[in-house]
Amino acid sequence: MGYLIQSLRRRGAPVTAALFFLALSASPSSGAAPLGIDLYIAEAPPLSMLDKTGLHGIVGDATLEAATQAGYELNCIEVPWARAQQSVRRGVDKLIIPLSRTPEREADYTWIAPIMTMDRAFFSLHKRVETLQQARETFARIAVGRGSAQEQKLRAEGFSDNQIYPFEIGENPAQLLLMGRVDAWFNGIPETQSIWRKLSNQPLQVSPALMSTDLYLACSKNCDAVLVRKLSAAVEALRKDGTLERIRKSYLDAP
Repeated sequence: MGYLIQSLRRRGAPVTAALFFLALSASPSSGAAPLGIDLYIAEAPPLSMLDKTGLHGIVGDATLEAATQAGYELNCIEVPWARAQQSVRRGVDKLIIPLSRTPEREADYTWIAPIMTMDRAFFSLHKRVETLQQARETFARIAVGRGSAQEQKLRAEGFSDNQIYPFEIGENPAQLLLMGRVDAWFNGIPETQSIWRKLSNQPLQVSPALMSTDLYLACSKNCDAVLVRKLSAAVEALRKDGTLERIRKSYLDAP
């Protein structure tokens, strides 16, 4: 920077012009990659996580690879999921994963790219249900992530406040199920299977998939167009060359 200012001085340009030139050249619109972009990430293995070994889950690994290819450096932040969503909605150029694209959220975010599709089901120790209506009539207390698309779905389908037991994403609702504090857990199938395998050998009663959404890399509503375009193109490149599928299989096919 000092060298450039001295060079412009030698050419007769004032320092203010040099500083203006530097600011312009560092702006996102010029193609320079801004550093330290915040990425809000849920602790929801195998979808997303901050693991000591460097694993970040299916959506996390895909996002970090896309950011690297697009020339961005990400600062991963893990906070309660409802707070993460609020921070991104109210912020500028803040990224978030894995976010389900639902009608209730449509206007609040910039939807950069879908990473994968996730099915949700009801998990119970004793009763299998086939429909949302049967679940509403069968389960007195259902664990569901606070602020999640699953919670939105249950409320939209007429489940009562007394039936819905919101927990913070990152806590362990499987323990609630084992201790009998809830009758069922409504959650993503791969995430629940991953958590349950580490906790118990007891078989679960699993409903058919009763909700399905795409999980997105999303950004604040106020999000730089260059950032959106570069990340979207990078994710699409990973999809076309098979990287997304290889990442997905590396987690879902693991023992």
